[in-house]
Amino acid sequence: MATTLSARVAQKLLQNDLKFVEVLRHDGRSPIVLVCEHASRYIPATFEGLGVSPAGRSSHVAWDPGAIAVAQAMSRVLDAALVSSLVSRLVYDCNRPPDAIDTMPTHSEAYAVPGNCDLTEVEKRARVARYYVPFHDRLASLIASRIDPIIVTIHSFTPIYNGKVRDVEIGILHDRDSRLADAMLHVSDRHDVRRNAPYGPKDGVTHTLKEHAITHGHLNVMIEIRNDLIADEASQMAMAQTLAGWIEQALKTVRAKIC
Repeated sequence: MATTLSARVAQKLLQNDLKFVEVLRHDGRSPIVLVCEHASRYIPATFEGLGVSPAGRSSHVAWDPGAIAVAQAMSRVLDAALVSSLVSRLVYDCNRPPDAIDTMPTHSEAYAVPGNCDLTEVEKRARVARYYVPFHDRLASLIASRIDPIIVTIHSFTPIYNGKVRDVEIGILHDRDSRLADAMLHVSDRHDVRRNAPYGPKDGVTHTLKEHAITHGHLNVMIEIRNDLIADEASQMAMAQTLAGWIEQALKTVRAKIC
C-alpha cells in the first residue's frame, strides 16, 4: 500500500510540474523537434503579476508574440513534435541556464519587474525546479526518442527596441555549429534575412541549442521573426510554410554533404 501511495503522489507531482510544459505531436514522423521557450505570457496568480504593469505583462517582454502560433503551424506542416513552455519568461526564461543574470529579470527594456527583486536563493531554486527542470527534462526525453534529431527553436522579436528601429525581418541564429543555419541562409530568398541578428551567441540566447543539440552533435538552428510580420493567423501560417520550406531544403543540402 505504501508503494502505491508513493507512486500516486509522485504522479501527481509530475502532473503539476508538466502543466507548465506542453508537447504537441509527440509521435510526429519528422526527426525535427520544434521548441518555443517563450510561448506564453502566463504569470501564476501567486506572483501577483510580479508587480509589472498590464501593458508590460501583455508586451514582448513577457513572451514572444506570434511565436507559438508559427511553431504550431510548422508542427502541422512538418509533422514535427513541438515542446513549449507555458509560463512567462518574466517568471523564468527557459532559454537561460539557472545561473544567468537574466533568468529571472528585475528589469526588461522599459519595464521594471519588482517581483523578481531581492529573491532569496531558496526562491530562485524553487523556480528552477518548478519551471526550468521539467521543461528541459521533457525536451531532453523527446529528443532522445528520435533518431538523428534536429532541434529548431522559434522566437519573435519586437520591431523597436529601446527606441531603435530594427530593419532585419528574420534572424537565423546559431552557436558554434552553423551547418543548418548556413544552409538556410543559402536557400532563403529574402534580402532581410540575417545571420545572428538581432541577437547572437554573445547575448546568451543559444542556451537551448547548446544544452540539447550542440553537445550531442545534433543539427540545430534558432529562428527569430520580427513580430509585426506574424500578427495575425494568415501571416503566421504563411511564415510557417516559408520557414518549413527553408528547413526542408536546407536539410537536403546538409545531408548531401554529410553523405
